[in-house]
Amino acid sequence: MTADVELPDDLEAVREALVEWYEDDHRDFPWRRTDDPYAILVSEVMSQQTQLERVEEAWTAFLDRWPTTAGLAAADRSDVVGFWTGHSLGYNNRAKYLHEAARQVESEYGGEFPERPGELEELMGVGPYTANAVASFAFNEGDAVVDTNVKRVCYRAFNVPDDDAIFEDVANRLMPEGESRTWNNAVMELGGVACTKRPRCDEVGCPWREWCSAYASGDFTAPDVPTQPSFDGSRRQFRGRVIRTLREYDELRLDELGHRVRVDYSPEGTHGREWLEGLLEDLSADGLVTIDTRNGERVARLRR
Repeated sequence: MTADVELPDDLEAVREALVEWYEDDHRDFPWRRTDDPYAILVSEVMSQQTQLERVEEAWTAFLDRWPTTAGLAAADRSDVVGFWTGHSLGYNNRAKYLHEAARQVESEYGGEFPERPGELEELMGVGPYTANAVASFAFNEGDAVVDTNVKRVCYRAFNVPDDDAIFEDVANRLMPEGESRTWNNAVMELGGVACTKRPRCDEVGCPWREWCSAYASGDFTAPDVPTQPSFDGSRRQFRGRVIRTLREYDELRLDELGHRVRVDYSPEGTHGREWLEGLLEDLSADGLVTIDTRNGERVARLRR
């Protein structure tokens, strides 16, 4: 399923901004420093419904004890489950599946991990998401990874409808070809530290503020975030319209802008020049818009 979701025209700039932001500074989890598919699989299984900061100690201890699929495959299953329980990782079935997957790699694949998502799904307990993550982070052979954080980013930034198939489609359109390892890490990091449930756009210098619909409108609703008051007719809606209009026209006189953002705009009316100037002052305070006086007339433009 696909949807007519409009992505920015300057998509390459969107991609470059995110990758530069990620490479400049990101959380340094140890599984991001390896391309060992076994180590990455362990991190993905442990990370399911568990905070990454809690996973780090358990992941290191697990690999110290069973550093290879051969070592894990030869282990007693009760020891693996006992480790899982002892580190409060929850859902002991995940430990059983991981143990069985290691046995499969050894017995069915000669100790070598398959590289493509479809092949990785043949391993016990490895679903589409985990298979794609391992393919991406170990082999740079995956599609776009779509977790809750990525959905939140796409929903807010590009108005993607809350539909899993559409999220998959848009996420893959965003991802540069052949760059699944870096890209998936970067977009997941964006959702993990910037586009969180309570957004930290300016605090962490979100690289997509220039293009983000939520940042322009102030409406940070998302699939996993409670719905805000009605958007239709709200100041959030018109903030977004101002940003989109100025992005198209670069700069406009206030009355020209007013007529383009609402059909009932009247310079001296209730929704007139005074209302528009108040909206622009808010956007100016947020660092999004600049208001100048030129030849006796007020002119608005996006801040670059």
